[in-house]
Amino acid sequence: NELINAGFPPADVEVLPNGETASLIARYRGNDSSGRAPILLLGHMDVVEARPEDWERPPFELTKDENYFYARGTIDNKFGVAQLTSTFIRLLKEGFVPNRDLILVFSGDEESGMVTTRQLAYDRPDLAEAEFALNSDAGGGELNEDGKALVYTIQAAEKTYITWEITARNPGGHSSRPRPDNAIYDLADAITKIRNYRFPVRWNDMTLEYFDVTGQQIGGELGDAMMRFASNPEDQAAAERLAVESSYVGSTRTTCVVTMLRAGHAENALPQSATATVNCRIFAGDPASEVLAALQRVVGNNAIEFDEIYPPTESPVSELREDVRAAISEAVHSRYPGIRMLAYMESGGTDGMHFRRAGIPTWAASGIFMNPDEMFAHGLNERVPIKTFYDALDHWSTIIKELAGD
Repeated sequence: NELINAGFPPADVEVLPNGETASLIARYRGNDSSGRAPILLLGHMDVVEARPEDWERPPFELTKDENYFYARGTIDNKFGVAQLTSTFIRLLKEGFVPNRDLILVFSGDEESGMVTTRQLAYDRPDLAEAEFALNSDAGGGELNEDGKALVYTIQAAEKTYITWEITARNPGGHSSRPRPDNAIYDLADAITKIRNYRFPVRWNDMTLEYFDVTGQQIGGELGDAMMRFASNPEDQAAAERLAVESSYVGSTRTTCVVTMLRAGHAENALPQSATATVNCRIFAGDPASEVLAALQRVVGNNAIEFDEIYPPTESPVSELREDVRAAISEAVHSRYPGIRMLAYMESGGTDGMHFRRAGIPTWAASGIFMNPDEMFAHGLNERVPIKTFYDALDHWSTIIKELAGD
């Protein structure tokens, strides 16, 4: 409605219902003076679940204090959706006419099944004609605890996302007659072994450059570990230091973590089954089959069942183009002159993986600048600095004018 009320023709704003959710496509028509294919601008409208009783503030109501906006999605990814939508409206009101079509592509279930993402990436020939896509859901700038800008990253690759359920089974029985074997205990043993296992260190040119530059900017003991890792990724002490940093461990190796549990059927009965959900983010280029084999070897119990519940989506690296880098640089350096810009591999997963897989080069370039230690996306009390939100309002308009302006 906001787009149509701003003046976009209703025929150019399309809502695609899909099950319990929907996606949105909005076309900003250009004059085709460049003769080039459209640019897609990606975001996702859904957010991950939140338990209101766990939050200090209502998770699904936008609130603020003197420094932050609070709500589920303030970072991931209502931020990007709001920024892109407001940019389209602002540019239209300014009378801007792009030299090619620009297309907003907002999915509705990126945080769950990505059904709408797959529909948009694989089942829309009009979108498949795009020259490339820019994603609002990743990338961005890092600040240190003093607010100094350290580096700006452009997402050019993603780790492979896959989920298994592991299950221990048992005949069970009456709780007054304990057995020496127990499904919950067997599962707990397996979980402990997965927790204690670290996948081998992995690297590529992109991740090593990221650690070298970021380490120089951060300095101190952590920065030194980053630079030593960049110089020699087989430096075990440096790798172990980075392994305890949640903001950076994903860039050094495959990670697998238990995220959900269910077990038993009655308080006075021995459990007949116990199941854990294991979510893995696999380093780009590593086969999921090898990760499964490693987990089975680590668990060391052939009776534990592994059931793949979320199939892997392996996607290629999008080599960063100079025109895209230059456009993003114009937006970033207007706020933080001279800051280094790097392509990087995302530890998480975004809609971009499917668009890359569909043959559309995709880079993520959020307008967010913040301290990675304050990134509470998917966690409690998600928030974004108010200054960051307002400072980013020109981010996408600058990029769009550089790439699609006459």
